[in-house]
Amino acid sequence: MSYCINPKCSNPKNPLKARVCGTCGSSLILRQRYKPLKSLGHGGFGATFLAVDLNLPGKPSCVIKQLRLASNVPHLFQMARELFEREAETLGRIGNHPQVPRLLDYFEDDNHFYLVQEYVKGNNLQQEVKKNGPFSEAGARQFLSEVLPVIQYIHSQQVIHRDIKPANLIRRDQDKKLVLIDFGAVKNQINVEAIASTSEQTALTSFAVGTPGYAPPEQMAMRPVYASDIYAVGITCLYLLTGKPPKDLDYDSKTGELLWESHVNISNSLASVLHKMLESSVKHRYQSAQDVLDALEMEPYMESLAQGMADLSGAESFTGTTGGQVSPTASSDDDGELTGGPSTLANSQLAMAIRARRDRQKKPYGAPSQTDTYHPSASAQRINRLTAGRNKPRSTMGKTMRIEPNKANRANPMETKLTAQDMLSAYGQGRRNFAQLQLLGLSLPRMNLSGCIFHQSQMIQANFQGANLSRADFGKANLHQANLRDANLEQAYLSYTNLSQADLRGANLEQAYLNYALLDGANLCGANLRNAKITDQQLKTAKTNWATIMPNGRRGLF
Repeated sequence: MSYCINPKCSNPKNPLKARVCGTCGSSLILRQRYKPLKSLGHGGFGATFLAVDLNLPGKPSCVIKQLRLASNVPHLFQMARELFEREAETLGRIGNHPQVPRLLDYFEDDNHFYLVQEYVKGNNLQQEVKKNGPFSEAGARQFLSEVLPVIQYIHSQQVIHRDIKPANLIRRDQDKKLVLIDFGAVKNQINVEAIASTSEQTALTSFAVGTPGYAPPEQMAMRPVYASDIYAVGITCLYLLTGKPPKDLDYDSKTGELLWESHVNISNSLASVLHKMLESSVKHRYQSAQDVLDALEMEPYMESLAQGMADLSGAESFTGTTGGQVSPTASSDDDGELTGGPSTLANSQLAMAIRARRDRQKKPYGAPSQTDTYHPSASAQRINRLTAGRNKPRSTMGKTMRIEPNKANRANPMETKLTAQDMLSAYGQGRRNFAQLQLLGLSLPRMNLSGCIFHQSQMIQANFQGANLSRADFGKANLHQANLRDANLEQAYLSYTNLSQADLRGANLEQAYLNYALLDGANLCGANLRNAKITDQQLKTAKTNWATIMPNGRRGLF
């Protein structure tokens, strides 16, 4: 069968040997060389066709991509020509990679633009999932390990693909390699804002943005970066694991985050990588494909190492901060290997590599590496100065003591450590002052603790999810990695508080006092910060998204 590629033809199918369309009279042979056989896909912006090259021996197959315009307005036509020439130039520059289709020819004919590319025979990943079902974790990891080097390559050529999705990744029948196709949406120099402001409604603008659901917020706002492709790869990986396109997954109405965890059964290490790939805030996302590959290689060891470090830290006393450094009691030799316990050379080197990588990525307040010196931010230094000398260890540190309300002041408060049961019992008897206590890992979700005083208490990794903490005093407290998701912190006092890496998603922080609080890596997606005392500089260090209510009452990414 021959196929007429005239967009206005009502019956494009013709006999194989026909040279002219029997319906519209258009030529069925382009440039006296390429004969279209069937349609491969089409949209408002363009269409693709399977064709044969009549001038080469064996008449090999090729793909013809036709750029269509719905308007003949001169300036739009010129922009379309620039878009076409840009894609041709891009394919010509990067087409030497074995997993990118080669550009064979390009030309303009009858006010339409054509690209001729190498034909990649095989099924795309969308077809694979529909045929065989979702991927296993091993399959998803294999996908990432295969596609990320391709992404790294095109980024090295200063190209942002902008339309990575399952339908644009074909598994080639010949060698089962994944091939990335359709570079029509790569970042360009055309003024897209000018196009969008014209009175002519064209498909050019929507195509240039990418595919909704697979494109991250900054790309939909016409500000794509290399990390935008990382997000699209992460969404594609979710589709492979779940068989569900993004539109079929739920979003958290408060935070705006994609709710995908319940649809997959994967390890914590892979989930951790996917979470960072899918960060709505660009600055908290992986910045390159190589960063993701490094994380995939190292992340499986993180959990066991973190547990080992936790066990070690549990046996140490809290020494506080002096001179901007934290001094753990565990010693280390000149090579950075912890002493005092058996360790093979391989394990030691692995631990050092993981610690070094983690330290490079993020340096939380109060948690330095064993092999590096931590220099806290200005906010952290202010906390250090204010709390210096208050956190020195005592001989009774770490002992569990049940505090009666009438005996609260008999012991030095920093010598005490309360359990959740102790605290609830004391709260029930009317106690509200829990200042300067060791409350590490305390778990009191959904409890009413309104008006409590936790001033200068150590509350690392405490769980207050959904708790009522309105008007509570957390001044100078350490809430590093605390779970405060959906907590009510209205009018809470959080000045000089360490909230680094704390989960504050959906939390109510309306009228809260966050002056000089440390928010490095804190997750404020969907949080309500209306009328909160907080600076723009603090917000820049935290994670926010379109669902975050800013101090001025408006929603949006900071």
